[in-house]
Amino acid sequence: MSKIKAFFEDMKSKRVAFIGTGVSHTELIRKFREKEIPVTVCDKRSADKFQQVYDELSALGVKFILGENYLDSLTDFDVVFRTPGMYFNNPALTKARQAGVVITSEMEVFFDLCPCKIYGVTGSDGKSTSTTLIAEILTEAGKTVHKGGNIGRALLPIIEEIKEEDAAVVELSSFQLISMRKSPDTALITNITPNHLDVHGTMEEYTQSKTNLITHQNAFSRTVLNLDNQGTKDLAGLVRGKLNWFTRREIPERGAFLREDGVLCYIENGEITPVIQKDEIRIPGMHNVENFLGVIAALWGEVPVEAIVKVAKEFGGVEHRIEFVRELGGVKYYNDSIATSPTRVLAGLNSFSQKLIVLAGGYDKKIPFEPMAETVCDKVKILILMGLTADKIEKAVTSAKNYNPEALKIIHVNSMEEAVETAHKEAQPGDIVTLSPACASFDWYPNFEIRGQHFKRLIKELSE
Repeated sequence: MSKIKAFFEDMKSKRVAFIGTGVSHTELIRKFREKEIPVTVCDKRSADKFQQVYDELSALGVKFILGENYLDSLTDFDVVFRTPGMYFNNPALTKARQAGVVITSEMEVFFDLCPCKIYGVTGSDGKSTSTTLIAEILTEAGKTVHKGGNIGRALLPIIEEIKEEDAAVVELSSFQLISMRKSPDTALITNITPNHLDVHGTMEEYTQSKTNLITHQNAFSRTVLNLDNQGTKDLAGLVRGKLNWFTRREIPERGAFLREDGVLCYIENGEITPVIQKDEIRIPGMHNVENFLGVIAALWGEVPVEAIVKVAKEFGGVEHRIEFVRELGGVKYYNDSIATSPTRVLAGLNSFSQKLIVLAGGYDKKIPFEPMAETVCDKVKILILMGLTADKIEKAVTSAKNYNPEALKIIHVNSMEEAVETAHKEAQPGDIVTLSPACASFDWYPNFEIRGQHFKRLIKELSE
């Protein structure tokens, strides 16, 4: 009996609970019921908040424990799957663990059962793009690729379809990694900077979570670390297998680097191989040059250089992250709906070498806009404001010491439709228009994805 089949057989005799019914859990619950495994869902929401999912899962025989006390009965189960969004050290989970309950996750079990090579990516920034690039390049090289984790789909529900010669590429957040006790064959840590401290409490715990990506690797593994980031540089002593660096500031002993002439290169045993000129990379920004350097270091020797170059020239970016939408009348349109804070906006503005037309504004998270104001004055020619924060952003920008009303035009609009139409009317050939809101979307949209999709649809409907 295969390991995978044995797992599902063993689960049939267990009392299994799932905390929450997110993307990963809903698919996995369907799979468990298909295998006749008894399942109970524990969720804080009431039944009417589930929409059609509650009715569908109930029809499959799933039981529910709902409401404020949804975690009180965890000790009644043998196995509990926690959602990645639930903190591993939650007191209810700790109590259940102490009582002998198995507390696990979809990704932990997937790592235990996966028959193929796993490429794992984490980091404070750049992990979604890096994960997607690795998947795209492996696909271009002829591999059957399964992308998942914190991006894409749940992979455990399709575990029986994965073949030994395939490749799994997974993005892993600190919340997923905190409880991981297996590491991928190839691990890429893009960077480590303060993040999610509202949950982790300390930088030490956050870093330790990220470190789990490499802690359990063996001597045949590959680890890729950012030589320009102190948080990842400090992890070199933990590496058990082959260490590849990536850097845009120096030439490493082994790994990928940015040469002075702007060419991304790989070096090993003193031999330098040029890969691609940075200006040929389709997705803009020095942060994306860094992403490509990390990916080159992760895949070197496993894929043809031609596959890396082809993806670099053609890949348009992860959806909603400085994503190229279209060019119309000599004007390029980008969707950066993920830019829900001033720091994200700054990364987007600094990705271009010319002044931009920017659509901004949205839900008020009570964060100051002053940190981006001077850069907006330097890098934006027309600022189109909408949503609840329009006045707040305008005040921050016009109060900046370098604000010049003759160099920066500010326009207020009342809808995304009006914003797009205004940008289209104002733009001249050679201009770049980007949706870079600096705010959450909750005043008009359920999330930043739906906001970005609406923006893209409007752009694609524009005509000359």
